[in-house]
Amino acid sequence: MLGPSLLVASMVPRAAGFKHGNRWQYHSRSDHHSKVACWGLLLDLLRHCPLLREHAAKGLVGYGINHEMRDFGTGRKKNLDLVVCRPRSDAWGGAPTPTFADQALEIGIALDRRAAQELRALPTVHELPVGAVHIALEAKACMTEFIKAKSRLYDELNSSHAAIHGNSPHTIAAGLAMVNMATQFISPGRNDFDLSKRRPVVSQHKQPGHAAQVISKLREIPRRSRDTEEGYDAFAIVVVDCRNDGSPVRLVKDPPAPQPGETDQYEMTVHRLAQLYEQKYRAIS
Repeated sequence: MLGPSLLVASMVPRAAGFKHGNRWQYHSRSDHHSKVACWGLLLDLLRHCPLLREHAAKGLVGYGINHEMRDFGTGRKKNLDLVVCRPRSDAWGGAPTPTFADQALEIGIALDRRAAQELRALPTVHELPVGAVHIALEAKACMTEFIKAKSRLYDELNSSHAAIHGNSPHTIAAGLAMVNMATQFISPGRNDFDLSKRRPVVSQHKQPGHAAQVISKLREIPRRSRDTEEGYDAFAIVVVDCRNDGSPVRLVKDPPAPQPGETDQYEMTVHRLAQLYEQKYRAIS
């Protein structure tokens, strides 16, 4: 699987218009990490789902970014990071649309040689005006202030699957949460000043306990095994070590990170998504 490694490699210091000219690898008000996480997940899904590749090659499906889904029953709206979708009826005949490969450049995916080769081997997937949504992806992160953040994270992720399935119970809802296991973190919120002129305020984390508490809370989010139930159809937890000080971000594979065979381990999530897509959408043409 390539997604988690691409995620940590792509978390490099970026200017991105942050206050005081500071450069951040992670900022809670930026959606860069969510875009990278969802892009990597879709890359792995394309690699492991022959039917999705076939549909993409035939132009039957594409993707949409920041797509608004509305719960039909309650009217509640939610913007989803990335969706795999059928094109709307007015999708064709206009200017050429960006591709999945274009998006990698746009959002700054740090493609290594293998990932670049795998991407070139895939059919061209276009960004499209969104029609029927087949898969909706939502990614969130918990990087610091874990005790205060875990309930908010739970609520945000829980509301996403509710909006997705309130729009269409047949849509596959996929979630991904990134949890930080660094013992220290340079928080943008606590360092609202020019870091070139002052030493940063460093937040201290009690690890692995803090990360384990967040993971335990994430595992309370409902999952479903059939369309009549509530919850995510697939959900992954990725654990990283990110100080947010410019040093390389590391992927954590030891506990409390999900282990091979656990349902929220990243590889298991990709395989589940591939299986669900094959089951639900084999008949489209």
